[in-house]
Amino acid sequence: MHAGGGNVRSYQNVRFALEVSVLSLGQASTIVEHALRHARELDLPPMTVAVLDAGGHLVAFAREDGSSLLRERIARGKALGALNMGVGSRALAGRAAAHPAFINAVTALAEGNLVPVPGGVLVRAALPDQAGAGAIIGAVGVSGDRPDLDEECAVHGIESAGLPADPGT
Repeated sequence: MHAGGGNVRSYQNVRFALEVSVLSLGQASTIVEHALRHARELDLPPMTVAVLDAGGHLVAFAREDGSSLLRERIARGKALGALNMGVGSRALAGRAAAHPAFINAVTALAEGNLVPVPGGVLVRAALPDQAGAGAIIGAVGVSGDRPDLDEECAVHGIESAGLPADPGT
């Protein structure tokens, strides 16, 4: 064995860790495609889907023809709220019902980028971390119909990309 052989293994481990903890453009595109396909199967109104990475950066986005003007901001707000609070927006809806003043304050702090209704779903890494769940690698926000159906489309898209979905149940 030559000196530095451990460095190659360390590099491979770091590279593998990065590959499984980053939401790729391909995965994000699959999420959008399958979320919209599911919406069409359910015959929902025009939908909007935003996929963000763990840092809140937009990775993929689609707005169907006829989707209303605020849908883009609502979809992003659902996804950003989930990322900012570390829970799916279904859990935020529960918190809003139990503690409206807190959620109003947090929404103001987030400059409106927190929509506490279902439809903002965390995307987790396929491999579990020390806590037993995959690390958060992004979030999906869907808007266009009732919050429960928005969430269903987001979960369908995430799972179609082979990733665990965390709606905040």
